[in-house]
Amino acid sequence: MKKLSIIFSLLLSLTIVLAACGSKSDNQSNDSADKNADNSTDLLAQIKENGKLVVGTEGTYPPFTFHDNSGTLTGFDVEIAKEVAKRLGVEAEFKETQWDAMFAGLDAKRFDMIANQVGINDERKAKYAFSDPYISSAAVLITREDSDVKSFKDIKGLKSAQSLTSNYAEIAKTNGAELVGVDGFNQAIELLNSKRVDVTINDKLSFLDFKKQKPDTKVVIADTADDVAQSGLMFRQGNDTLVEAVNKALQEMIDDGTYKSISEKWFGEDVLK
Repeated sequence: MKKLSIIFSLLLSLTIVLAACGSKSDNQSNDSADKNADNSTDLLAQIKENGKLVVGTEGTYPPFTFHDNSGTLTGFDVEIAKEVAKRLGVEAEFKETQWDAMFAGLDAKRFDMIANQVGINDERKAKYAFSDPYISSAAVLITREDSDVKSFKDIKGLKSAQSLTSNYAEIAKTNGAELVGVDGFNQAIELLNSKRVDVTINDKLSFLDFKKQKPDTKVVIADTADDVAQSGLMFRQGNDTLVEAVNKALQEMIDDGTYKSISEKWFGEDVLK
């Protein structure tokens, strides 16, 4: 009887040990699976593994993102994105698309990030993540030299050429203008010069660059908005490690003078302030 009790005790002890070992192994497997799942969903890790940061941009919006005379994609935003990618240890790969399709492209994961003068506002922040602001500028009302338009209050009932999902379209709509959709700034100016629209609202820096390139164009700034708009690099929500890394890169660029150098190249001044 004692022998049976001893044997039973030994069998019970062995069962407990094996169960414990199995539980430990299972836990390790689960921990490993969880870790692998985290790595597979961490966009920054994927970017570094692939060696490239995929950037959505227009390519038709000088001086921010456009093609030079040789056909090369360039501009302020392009240089900022390239420098950010460099500091992440990868290369920037640009995918061009129209403004109105750009957010959908980010949603569909065609891009990791958008670099295209995307204004930071509450509506966008509810759906997307932004980097720290990397440029500031005011909205301006642009019209022909012979126009009677003198202020934003004068555009009620007039036709305004705008990218329909931009902050500038909202300003035009708020002031009672009829929106005419365009793909970018140059098309807006073309419609304005051909008198198919009455005004366009856009970024002051874009206008100054345009006048520098084409000083004889008969368009002028009629009014300037009081509010200064800030733009940021835009991401899908949930990619916190990527946003943090980009913010770190931007701050390093500011601290070591790289940002100022890029800014002065395109605008002649520091456009972050």
